[in-house]
Amino acid sequence: MTDFPGVSYVMPVLNEAEYLREAVQSILSQEYEGDKELVLALGPSSDTTNAVAEQLASEDSRIILVDNPKGRTPNALNLAIGKSSHPIIMRVDAHSELPPEYTRRGVETLFRVGAHDVGGLMDAKGRTPIQRAIAAAYHSKFGFGGPAYHSGAPEGEAESAYLGIFRREVFDKVGLYNEDMWRAQDWELCMRIRQAGYKVWFDPELKVGYYPRDNFKALIRQSYASGTWRGEIARRYPEGKSLRHDLPPLLLLGVTAGLAATLAAPFVKGKLPKTARAGLNLLQAAPAVYAGATVAAGIASNAENLGEKLLASVAFKSIHLPWAAGYVKGRVFGAAGTLDRGRVK
Repeated sequence: MTDFPGVSYVMPVLNEAEYLREAVQSILSQEYEGDKELVLALGPSSDTTNAVAEQLASEDSRIILVDNPKGRTPNALNLAIGKSSHPIIMRVDAHSELPPEYTRRGVETLFRVGAHDVGGLMDAKGRTPIQRAIAAAYHSKFGFGGPAYHSGAPEGEAESAYLGIFRREVFDKVGLYNEDMWRAQDWELCMRIRQAGYKVWFDPELKVGYYPRDNFKALIRQSYASGTWRGEIARRYPEGKSLRHDLPPLLLLGVTAGLAATLAAPFVKGKLPKTARAGLNLLQAAPAVYAGATVAAGIASNAENLGEKLLASVAFKSIHLPWAAGYVKGRVFGAAGTLDRGRVK
């Protein structure tokens, strides 16, 4: 590539004091010959995030700060895009670290395949045993059902793109992020890009280091919010529905019914006919079968040792069951007002 268009990185920031400096350093040290700027959209953090951001901006004139009083991701992205100036827009995350060649590869792919949005792999990693176990669950197809950006796929056109590397003009064509979509706004934007006849592309050579939540309570809250907004997508858009999204609610129904059957069995089992008792026994087995499956998936995961593999089995439950509950809520009642309480403190 002989032409290196300027790149504007846009980052929503909220309660990221522990991760922000490393994320920013990974961006500004990119091995890319074109001009770079980084726009940080600062939400109302309850930790020292904004002080860290101000210090970073004082150290490097390429860092631009913009206030995001609502603290929501789509608002942050739109504010940051509005303050940016270069022809390539790259969405980045304060929980992520870009490998040195990420920008160059992303821009090359954007023009090589004629795409307007390109994304790659979320390479989850961890600093603590629990975070590493959660990262292992992210990498497993048992964890998220195998989306390309988690577990990989061949290069090609995609439904959505992780983070996103955009030609600036696509926002003039299809509009900015939908500020009503507090989560899943990337999927909704990609839908509009595809509907307008432009290409969304997955490149597995683009890998972004990502630090997931570092405790199970935060993961449960994140999973519930993600499921709720995925249910909202299925509620709003016909192409947002998928059979694989209906499987977790069926799993939740089976586990819940199994627990209820276990509680009821001592009182009703002797009064039931033989066939009904057999059905009750099957229901009672459902939670144990699921628990066994999570342990087996944890053992098979890429977690580093037995302890972390067992923690990964807990991570699977913390992803599946809250996501399923959220999805049902989003499909039936909508997602309006649902926040990721694992991030908001």
